[in-house]
Amino acid sequence: MQNTRLNTLIDRINQQFIQWNENPWRRLSLLIISLLFGNFLASAVATSSGQRTDLDVFTSIIILTIVESISWLTYGTTLGKRKLVEANAIIGQRPIWIAILNSLKLGLVYGLFVEAFKLGS
Repeated sequence: MQNTRLNTLIDRINQQFIQWNENPWRRLSLLIISLLFGNFLASAVATSSGQRTDLDVFTSIIILTIVESISWLTYGTTLGKRKLVEANAIIGQRPIWIAILNSLKLGLVYGLFVEAFKLGS
């Protein structure tokens, strides 16, 4: 690919984000924010699809597809796996965007369970 100004700018922004993300507290804060956003997203999806009852099945199929795709990406591909140095030692972390998607998925599923318990009581 040709090295244009836009390409250089995107590469520099990506490198700065990776350096900013090396701090474990910043990484943890991004993961917690995505977990809470997933919880909020679950509440918003349950409320908006609950207004129109004919969208429940379609919404659940979409959510199931998204959750399973993120699980496959995180646990099923070599992209989401951690680096193995020795047989028993796991070194390294998943890429941040995969960890953020997984945290968003966990918040979404947890939020849907909470909504189901609220509706059941």
